[in-house]
Amino acid sequence: MADEPGTSSNGLTVTECQDMIRRSLRTPMVKFLLEHLDKSGCAIGDGFIKAVRCDQQISGGYTPGQGVILCSNHMSMQDDVNQVVIHELIHVFDDCRAANLNWANCAHHACSEIRAGHLSGDCHYKREFLRGFLKVRGHEQDCIRRRVMKSVTNNPYCSEAAAKDAMEAVWDVCYNDTQPFDRAP
Repeated sequence: MADEPGTSSNGLTVTECQDMIRRSLRTPMVKFLLEHLDKSGCAIGDGFIKAVRCDQQISGGYTPGQGVILCSNHMSMQDDVNQVVIHELIHVFDDCRAANLNWANCAHHACSEIRAGHLSGDCHYKREFLRGFLKVRGHEQDCIRRRVMKSVTNNPYCSEAAAKDAMEAVWDVCYNDTQPFDRAP
């Protein structure tokens, strides 16, 4: 689950966001992820990624068997949409390649969040700066840890302590797992 990248209180309409999702599907990174999902036997169909209005302060999420949603009201520009699509597609890829991924398991959830944070560019220096986090060294891992904790503690099966323990237990393996990329983009 991605937390809110947009700063606009009203955000985009569902129609505007859906148009931006279509544009996002033509970007190189999204095309790469879609190709690897297809190669893994998990091709996604039309309507798998959809825009909705959300009451929660999140920008999107992935639900196995249902697809990806983007919260139009928490998006403000194409870059927001691209970022959330990439983040969520990494979760889809993880779900596809791991036959026993259990989203109720705090370690499984934390691992996918670590990978999505690291591989999607969620924690790029520019994004962190725009969020008001100013740190020269170590910003990426701090950002990923902060965002993993935010997401995993929203999991009804994971207390804050369980989320922290799970994140720490899987950090090295999951941070260094760059599949389907050769290295972190």
